[in-house]
Amino acid sequence: MTKLISGSKFNRRTFLKSSAAVGGLFAMPAIISKRALASSGEINILMWSDYLPETFISAFEGATGIKVNYTGIGSNEELINKLKASKGRGFDIVSPTNNRALQWKALELLQKFDMTKVPLEAVNPAMAKIGSTDWAFTAGDTYWLPHIWGTEGMAWRTDLFQPDGTFPSYGDVWSDANAGKTMGRPHSMMLGAGLYMESIGELEPGSMWKAYESEDAMRPIWDKVTAWCVARKNNIKLFWNDADTQKNGLLNEGVIVGQTWDGPPLALKTAGEPVIYRAPKEGAMAWVDGMALPVGAANLDQVYEFIKYAFKPELAGEAIDHHGYNSPVLGADKFAGEAYALNFADAYPGEALNNLNPWPSEPQWYADTRTEYANRFESA
Repeated sequence: MTKLISGSKFNRRTFLKSSAAVGGLFAMPAIISKRALASSGEINILMWSDYLPETFISAFEGATGIKVNYTGIGSNEELINKLKASKGRGFDIVSPTNNRALQWKALELLQKFDMTKVPLEAVNPAMAKIGSTDWAFTAGDTYWLPHIWGTEGMAWRTDLFQPDGTFPSYGDVWSDANAGKTMGRPHSMMLGAGLYMESIGELEPGSMWKAYESEDAMRPIWDKVTAWCVARKNNIKLFWNDADTQKNGLLNEGVIVGQTWDGPPLALKTAGEPVIYRAPKEGAMAWVDGMALPVGAANLDQVYEFIKYAFKPELAGEAIDHHGYNSPVLGADKFAGEAYALNFADAYPGEALNNLNPWPSEPQWYADTRTEYANRFESA
């Protein structure tokens, strides 16, 4: 889970400055009153496994009469493979990450949105622009809408581990001092390892971003990263691929520090567990997960009703307290609980927001080559 915004006018500072970050601390008002939709029916959603809390589903179903059939996923690869296998049928809305646009364009499994039915003014303009630039597969059209944004950084057990200073490091996952008590997702923890190697002089600064330029540029860099990771593989206790595995690692599997998404550990923190998440000194990886329309979507009226409700600040804000990520919906933070503001401040202290690494766009050759190196590491 990324180049957040393409083009020189938009950088991570612009993106975050215009984002609804930390706002007022208001309780959520009464859920939207019931009303019957003429279309009613159902909607089949293929989305990240922790993105639609039961409170959101119940509010949406109760207000619209539309039944939600929710299938959870744990990775972009899983999402792509399911849509390829079904030839874009079986689901009405899916949730690709913004940096996968090049892969989806080549697959031709998505259809454009009818933007006259989308209340785009409700979301952060910088994030909305991703859909009309990176995801404009045909001129003037939009194939992607922002839904949830977050980062990948470092989580740890506050009762069992303390970073060296205010900020943890990607290197903490690989450290001999934490051997047998760490976790990560193979391909992204290898990227984190590369950023750490840059910081200690074992790779030239900027190497991990240079690797996105071409396969010829990538291979010598990832050869070094893979060798470094293989030499330290025995220090890793757990590989994760979804939100539940991250939570279970921190609570039940003896993990004291790991490279994770922000949502799962912050959800644990909100629930009172001794867990914290923070951007590392090398910079957290930032991403935006969106909503896209498969070519075989059968319930289009229901899709646009779902988007309308997903873009309501009351519901988006209340969902924040359950999934732990962030919303592109303007004003959503005002309907999140007090814990959200505290978690956000803990996760991104000081200059952390200005030091985010937008995850670059991934052409298929990069994804395939990275998988090759990740498999080499896992099987070592």
